[in-house]
Amino acid sequence: MPGVASAATSVVIGFVAGGTKTIRIGAGGVMLPNHAPLVIAEQFGTLESLYPGRIDLGLGRAPGTDQNTMRALRRGALDAETFPDDVMELLTYFREPQPGQLIRAVPGAGLRVPIWLLGSSLFSAQLAAALGLPFAFASHFAPDHLMGALHLYRTQFRPSESLARPHAMVGVSVFAAETDREARRLFTSLQQAFVNLRRGRPGQLSPPVESTEGLWTPAEQAGIDHALAYAVVGSPETARQGLKEIIDRTGADELMLTAQIYDHAARLRSFEIAAAVRDQLAAA
Repeated sequence: MPGVASAATSVVIGFVAGGTKTIRIGAGGVMLPNHAPLVIAEQFGTLESLYPGRIDLGLGRAPGTDQNTMRALRRGALDAETFPDDVMELLTYFREPQPGQLIRAVPGAGLRVPIWLLGSSLFSAQLAAALGLPFAFASHFAPDHLMGALHLYRTQFRPSESLARPHAMVGVSVFAAETDREARRLFTSLQQAFVNLRRGRPGQLSPPVESTEGLWTPAEQAGIDHALAYAVVGSPETARQGLKEIIDRTGADELMLTAQIYDHAARLRSFEIAAAVRDQLAAA
């Protein structure tokens, strides 16, 4: 998709891992209906072999594309229906090979790469609970079923060899700056991106604007407000309050922060503020 650098997830992860030393790096995520499980197992088995203990694999169920692109990928609309079976197949490739096992991931077998299930509905929450896997919800752009999905995941969770108790991640867009006004200005880049996507004109991120008046209709504004309900926009204190409210409301074990900020220096500063807020909340 134009404006989203997501076509070759494993390649990007390898690049980031090669330029860092200690941080964990995960896919957020691989849309499994677009791929054969064995291919993904060997890609992430390779990454785990090169960067041991630093790789996570997040799996999504949605094809994430249109019909024409799906055909170009040699996939079909029904591939998503086999998602549970494909996840279970992928899990077997990361376990120790069994006697007589004909197909093995090389590398990958025995490496037990951590697998997360990603979702914006109840389906993946239920599957993650049944398989005893960690679960991440895409509330940073699709918040409708967040609380229902978390409740379902936690109440139906079955411990597994991967995970003893539920572990949930919640997506949050964070636009932090020195003042509330500057943060709101930075936020207009994401607002424009959402409107352009809804209008069928996806593209690269637009520069922020001082005022959004006249750029979209009241109905489009309502859609933006709804989709970005889990966005934290403001000064360091505003960001602290906003993130604390989300943590308290959801009981999330982790937050996945995203910041589609046009200026790279401003984006780095936003993450610095968010990191400082994290330390404050952890110490409280």
